[in-house]
Amino acid sequence: MMLALVAMTGLAQTKTATIKGYSPALKDSTVAECIIENERVASDTVIGGRFTLTVPVEGLTMSNLFLLGEGCPNYLMTIWLRPGVDVKLTGTDCLYPLWKVDSPVHEQQTLSRIMEYGHETLADFLRLGLAKASWDEERPVYMKYLKQTMDVLPSLPVDAASLDELEGVAMMARNYTKDFPYMEQLKELEASTAARAPKGFEEQLALIHSQVYPPHILQVGEEAIDAELIDMQGQKHHLAEVLGQPGRYVLLDFWSLGCGPCRMAEPEMRRAYEQSQGKLEIIGINQDKISAWQEDNFSKNIAWKNWNDGKMGKGDIENSYCDMKAIPYYVLISPNKRILWKGAGYGVGWFMGLGSAINGPQQDNTANLQLAIRQVDTDTRGTTVSFRYYGQEGYWFRIVKDSYLEANGKKYKVTAADGIKLDENNYPKLKASAITEGIMGKLFFTDFTLTFEPFDTTPNTFDFKEGDGDGAFVIRNITIEK
Repeated sequence: MMLALVAMTGLAQTKTATIKGYSPALKDSTVAECIIENERVASDTVIGGRFTLTVPVEGLTMSNLFLLGEGCPNYLMTIWLRPGVDVKLTGTDCLYPLWKVDSPVHEQQTLSRIMEYGHETLADFLRLGLAKASWDEERPVYMKYLKQTMDVLPSLPVDAASLDELEGVAMMARNYTKDFPYMEQLKELEASTAARAPKGFEEQLALIHSQVYPPHILQVGEEAIDAELIDMQGQKHHLAEVLGQPGRYVLLDFWSLGCGPCRMAEPEMRRAYEQSQGKLEIIGINQDKISAWQEDNFSKNIAWKNWNDGKMGKGDIENSYCDMKAIPYYVLISPNKRILWKGAGYGVGWFMGLGSAINGPQQDNTANLQLAIRQVDTDTRGTTVSFRYYGQEGYWFRIVKDSYLEANGKKYKVTAADGIKLDENNYPKLKASAITEGIMGKLFFTDFTLTFEPFDTTPNTFDFKEGDGDGAFVIRNITIEK
């Protein structure tokens, strides 16, 4: 009896909502997942076109449904939940974001009205994704859907659902500030929404305002600024603790637990970090819920500073450093606190190339992180530059015969190449580590030298330019050790 009482007490304390879905088009073995705050909280496998998700919730909760299976689009469908409710989704195809949603939650009803208004446009967007169309093809369709969302929002109540949709539009506008075609409409909508919003939404309204009218975003060449973050033990830290250390570069890594490329990049970053001790500091800035971040084993094993601002990617540090809301997002800062490079996504070989550059002569190889200069030898017969290129196995690189060094206001042409063939496809030949699995198992490198005409007068620094054609890259401010 005591055991039964304890069990019943535990059940009573667990609040849940249920999501049930059905479509005859769903293939058996399709996986249904519910995600809350970047954390998977429920999953089920489709059988006979049906799935059921029992989702833990404490109050009004925004969740995301994701179906992984043949014919299903790569799209997170928002579903609003409350404890004790049953939400039913029904459709006849695999385009589940367009299915009918039967729910007593009024925020879900608000969202359904938005989805119905832009139904056909969203359908076109989902089909383009299934056809693996490029973003250039998808973008105008998605922009049309955002426009339709803005058109319908004034007729809807200001609640958590309508504000979340407005926030999504505002964040997209921030990512494309220079060419977002509906900026004036968005500004008017933001102001009118704030004017009629009930109490309790002040924080989200402030966030939307910061996306519509973003603060200054730091650019390459500007000085880095401080920010407050916490570590996994809850202790407060400041970026200023690590910025401006003599001879030490700082890499900011904005990442999330659910981000595949973030996890993929970690082994290469770890190897570069180990090889650059004392010269490279990495600060991981996690964008997940603090409890999920603290409890995850991947997070616990990160070798460098692993911090969080508690704002889930919506804080001041992201608004100041990141040009777009994308992860992974990287910012490289020089020892004199100047921003050297910013990049979204992950390219195989980036961080090993960055580490080689940091450990070699002083240089700025941020135009092509995979290529680094390891040594420079110059005399009256010519200048020999030793390079190392990192890349994925089977992927080629090319150096044109019109490459040159620039110094003293002159060009010094390449006269010889050893280890590669100019104007031809070259492939990295040597494994970057003994690891055989994962990305490190696919990472290779090649060492080669290029010899150039001798300098008239030995400069303090020079630039390497890979020709003058479109897409040519430059390694700048290469120091000659005397």
